[in-house]
Amino acid sequence: MIVPLAFLIDLWLGDPPNAWHPVAWMGHIIAWGKRRAPVTPQERLRYGRGLIVLGSLGTGMIAWAVDRALPNNRADALVRAVLLKLALSWHGLRGAATEIETALKEKELAEARRLVSWHLVSRDVGQLDAGQVASAAIESVAENLSDSLVAPLLYYVAGGLPAAWVYRFVNTADAMIGYRDPEHAELGQGAARLDDVLNTIPSRLTALCIAAAARVVGEDGPGAWNTALGDHAQTDSPNAGWPMGAMAGALGISLEKVDHYQLGDGPAPQPGDIGRALRVAGVATAAALVGATLLRWLLARSETR
Repeated sequence: MIVPLAFLIDLWLGDPPNAWHPVAWMGHIIAWGKRRAPVTPQERLRYGRGLIVLGSLGTGMIAWAVDRALPNNRADALVRAVLLKLALSWHGLRGAATEIETALKEKELAEARRLVSWHLVSRDVGQLDAGQVASAAIESVAENLSDSLVAPLLYYVAGGLPAAWVYRFVNTADAMIGYRDPEHAELGQGAARLDDVLNTIPSRLTALCIAAAARVVGEDGPGAWNTALGDHAQTDSPNAGWPMGAMAGALGISLEKVDHYQLGDGPAPQPGDIGRALRVAGVATAAALVGATLLRWLLARSETR
């Protein structure tokens, strides 16, 4: 019952302050390593690869040691649930998207731009219109459904807390340094490529969950899967286009990052489409939780035989 308990803790308490959040600690370590990176491209490439390998190993070893130190009883199941909760997030994502939806509905475009930049995206938002801000929010809901929920759950099922936390370190490193600009091209290459590998299966599972959830809430389930299949290759990331394309198809809208991609062939999203995306994502989350809980239970039973 650790998986559903972790999610209930997330719904109830959300994320702790950064001073107490392991992901924030990881960010500080990655930023510290980035400041000490060498200058030449080849050295930065080797240094970046070493940073991601050592960081992943260190994170996995700490998680393994903590997990081994906990005996198998009900009290320690709660501790494990808290540790798993810290590796995933739905409460914060839903809250951020809802704030943006409210600002757009109240015609406060400047505030909506600020919120989407603060909470969800790293792109320049200064010139985005209301539809583009809504698009950025919906894209983030879909992509983070994979990165911040489905993927950590999948790796927890496969390898327990160490695997979930190794994934979280790699994903955090990719978010911080996995870019193709001159500052990060070599330094973040290792993080970006490893994150691509680790998200190959979760991104496609998320697209399936979105397509199934769309049917449940009265959106376009077949359209979700067909758009994911047809448009996923438009994004620079080999994985992000799957959940984002599925969400575009589910809602019958177009999700666009200007000069980069356009997923779906419908109209630009309206503020209310953010709420529709959250309803789809909520049911997709429930499907992922049920699947992860069932798989974990089946694996536990097979180990005891």
